[in-house]
Amino acid sequence: MKRTTLFLSAAIILVLAPFTFGGTDAPATPDSWHRDLLAWRDKRAANLQTPEGWLSLIGLEWLKDGDNSFGSAADNKIQIAKAPAHLGVVRLEKGGALRLLAPSGGFPKELQVDGHTAQEQALLADDSPNRSKLSLGGVTIIVINRDGRYGLRIKDAQAPTRVGFHGLHWYPPSAAYRIHAKWIPYNPPKMIDIPTILGTVSKLPAPGAAEFTFEGKVVRLEPVLEDPESTELFFILRDTTSKTTTYGAGRFLYTDFPDHGLSQLGEVWLDFNQLVNPPCAFTPYATCPLPPPQNRLSVAIPAGEQRYHD
Repeated sequence: MKRTTLFLSAAIILVLAPFTFGGTDAPATPDSWHRDLLAWRDKRAANLQTPEGWLSLIGLEWLKDGDNSFGSAADNKIQIAKAPAHLGVVRLEKGGALRLLAPSGGFPKELQVDGHTAQEQALLADDSPNRSKLSLGGVTIIVINRDGRYGLRIKDAQAPTRVGFHGLHWYPPSAAYRIHAKWIPYNPPKMIDIPTILGTVSKLPAPGAAEFTFEGKVVRLEPVLEDPESTELFFILRDTTSKTTTYGAGRFLYTDFPDHGLSQLGEVWLDFNQLVNPPCAFTPYATCPLPPPQNRLSVAIPAGEQRYHD
């Protein structure tokens, strides 16, 4: 799960100085915080619209053991409408080994793998740092691995969802939803269950908890690390606005690490103005994590990104 995010009302007493944006480092004035937030939001919209961003997804096809032919022809096990009749065959072997094989008529001349003319070869899924990418025109295909389940993720630069993008909807920026929370480390980190939209459960390390007081109650949220090289905390959460104005399954928040690192008591900034929708809010072909029970909140957080589809 890649990027593929607490809350506070105006009634809570906040220490609003020094301001920071996206972490615990440089102080900022209220004006610069507001300006930086708007620039960050513009960048998020731009990233969604890149040719291989989430808006370009047009398919997700799960592989079965053995040979999986793919292309536009009806005799393929996996049909991809915007493709030649026969693109190739992905062989899924025991243990998750993947291999690209040529169709009976050979690979289309335009098909490339990692920028080179296609040939029969091993394929690497997206859990590898050097994952393989097939491309032909504006269409790209990668293999994804979701808890041992492999599938073809298909993107098209001319996808209707990308071409018809109509902008994001946000709550107005509010410093009242920036929280200076206490960081309570877990030594060692504990593994927690993260449910997914596929009905599976992933186990990810939670290095600690962010704790703060809201409406007289102590609230804890547990972030996870997406991978061993992560440099950000990843909060997957849901609040009561999911019933009305925000995406129903929940939202994501990424923050910098706490001021004294993950293993020491400290503080961490949680800026709920940066809560964003998961990819599943834009496309049915994403595989999103869902909030664990401890991060499903009974209060409203009217901050950050609102629903994309009304």
